[in-house]
Amino acid sequence: MMPFIQLRKKIRLAASKNKKLLTALLSVFCMVFLFGCHGAKTSSSFEMPEAFDETKPVEITFWAKNDTNKNQTDVYKKAIADFEKMYPNIHVNLKLYTDYGKIYNDIITNIATGTTPNVAITYPDHIASYLQGANTVVAMDELMDDPAYGLGGSELKFDGPKKEEIVSAFLNEGVIQDQQYALPFMRSTEALYINKTLVEKLGYEVPDVPTWEWIWEVSEAATKKNPDGTYALNNQKVLIPFIYKSTDNMLITMLKQQDAGYSTDEGEIEIFNDTTSADLEEIASHAKSGAFSTFKISGYPANFLNASQTLFAVDSTAGATWMGANAPLSDISEGAKTDFETVVRPVPQVDVENIEMISQGPSIALFSKDNPQEVLASWLFAQYLLSNEVQLGYAKTEGYLPVTDKALESSEYQEYLSLSGTDNNEHYSVKIDAAKLLMDHLDDTFVTPVFNGSASLRNAAGELVESVVKSTRRKETIDESYLQDLYSKVDTLYRLDQLSQASGSEKPLGKMPASSIWLLSILAIVWIGIIIVFIRQKLQQKKAQS
Repeated sequence: MMPFIQLRKKIRLAASKNKKLLTALLSVFCMVFLFGCHGAKTSSSFEMPEAFDETKPVEITFWAKNDTNKNQTDVYKKAIADFEKMYPNIHVNLKLYTDYGKIYNDIITNIATGTTPNVAITYPDHIASYLQGANTVVAMDELMDDPAYGLGGSELKFDGPKKEEIVSAFLNEGVIQDQQYALPFMRSTEALYINKTLVEKLGYEVPDVPTWEWIWEVSEAATKKNPDGTYALNNQKVLIPFIYKSTDNMLITMLKQQDAGYSTDEGEIEIFNDTTSADLEEIASHAKSGAFSTFKISGYPANFLNASQTLFAVDSTAGATWMGANAPLSDISEGAKTDFETVVRPVPQVDVENIEMISQGPSIALFSKDNPQEVLASWLFAQYLLSNEVQLGYAKTEGYLPVTDKALESSEYQEYLSLSGTDNNEHYSVKIDAAKLLMDHLDDTFVTPVFNGSASLRNAAGELVESVVKSTRRKETIDESYLQDLYSKVDTLYRLDQLSQASGSEKPLGKMPASSIWLLSILAIVWIGIIIVFIRQKLQQKKAQS
């Protein structure tokens, strides 16, 4: 890099010859300096237009997850086609993902380049991270309450839900730092899918609400082997009695049921506690006996369930179409499938009189753009995703629950539920049982605090369980020393000690460092000197000419 003194001499020489060049250089310097201090350009805060302009074409992008389910893809495509008929000037571009994590990563990347989608199906935990960029996500409070274009507004061209027609518990999940940054799209919980045939073969009856104690007892009983090494229960070489897909939810739910620490609403980390240690040691003991494993270590729970290679598979109610002997989306070969009775129960509980089940499921976020009409068009489409046509169409594809009372109480949905078991596709009994499970336990669900970094904390919870199971399989001893070391590693890996204590808008940067003030002062003096020299030279030239 050219030394600063040489650069100053060149600027002075050029400035003495060309006043316009000096002005340009000053402008460039100011722009470079300002951008260097404040970062890339961000979208301005959204202001509600007086009306939606239907005379000008608007193009919006919609990112969503379909989990390789063609039925879901068809619902999205139909929703877009129907919406574009009502609003011919709006064109919706659909981009499908198979993983919410990929949507999250792409949005984080695109925030830096100003190329975020207009509408995305995502999670509140992820939205809290998006909010760290200024004006990246649109707060929906003003939009929701607008009498013309808000929820149930007078100018809507479709029968959308009013605010009071959205299940309040689901709507509240999208409130971050006292503002509505997400609308619920679909909701699910976790379910315990049980091979009732194998459980009864062991001599047990399936309770209405299984406890952890019961699950561990039955799982241990199922590990008995024949002399030839096969398992006595299924006469196969493979049997993992209990498999949990989402180990972050596993630990979070266990801690909630025991009224133990996870995090505060402000983002204070509480997960590294004695209850967590006791739970991890319990999990390790059953992993050691072969009674327990996880999705990441052993594979998809549904595949083991459908082959009668597990008794208990915990997965989302949204995954019900993969679970059971007659599952329409089963991934295993026909020869590997077995015939058994599947029942759906709440996840294992500590206290059957005080059921705790996690509430989860995708939400809708809107992203800021410079054109208010573009944001309003995105809002109209987001609302249409809450209409009965879309809600019921999507809910029928899997074990999801619609998020509006309007859809839940509709005659169409009630008829859908009543036809459970009449076929193994739209009315697959396990799928409908999973949806009913959440309906019956809406008041028993909980959500975790949302703040910048809450997604990292969730990942850390899963890492604790996965690490303990892996270490147990490697014959390592899981004791207090091991756990303290694990806590330290996970704390560092997920930067839990660096998490923001609140989500929402960007934090103030605080006072400028003294060194920066000193440098800026020197630069200001130098430029003032250059300008003085330039003016002096001009005055001398005028005197010489007079």
